[in-house]
Amino acid sequence: MATASFNMQSVFAGGLTTRKINTNKLFFAGNFPNLKRNYPVGVRCMAGEEPMKEESAPSTSAAQPLPKSPLPPPPPTKPKVSTKFSDLLAFSGPAPERINGRLAMVGFVAALAVELSKGENVFAQISDGGVSWFLGTTAILTLASLVPLFKGITAESKSDGFMTSDAELWNGRFAMLGLVALAFTEFVKGGTLV
Repeated sequence: MATASFNMQSVFAGGLTTRKINTNKLFFAGNFPNLKRNYPVGVRCMAGEEPMKEESAPSTSAAQPLPKSPLPPPPPTKPKVSTKFSDLLAFSGPAPERINGRLAMVGFVAALAVELSKGENVFAQISDGGVSWFLGTTAILTLASLVPLFKGITAESKSDGFMTSDAELWNGRFAMLGLVALAFTEFVKGGTLV
């Protein structure tokens, strides 16, 4: 291994002199077979804090031990989560989609349960006192969702196993689509879905 390293060093260190290139002989219009390159290429590695001294002739001594490499940098720290109200409820913030998804999941299941038990469609449920239930549920779920975010705890940090934060987002998205599809289907049909 040391012999191969020494041979590579001697090959690269052999021709570190610079020569002037005659650019009149270079053709860049596609005549590449006539392009002859007889110019030595020098490669020098300047690893470490001190530059290595250039040797005129390769030495016959054994390979010198390399200096110890510095310790790798520490892993990057996670950026601190903002707890400002405007950042949490921004369009791309962590709160809006989670809160809307949680409300849609509760609303979809509740709408289907009332429809199965009483036989009322979504619009009849809203007109028969559903607005007060909606506002109460909205206030409770919004506060319950914002309290951990104000403490700097994200849903991603608490998710593991089967119920992950991504699964909650996808379930919320499907529940939002399901609630809109349920209301639209009942409106077009003119009655309950089930």
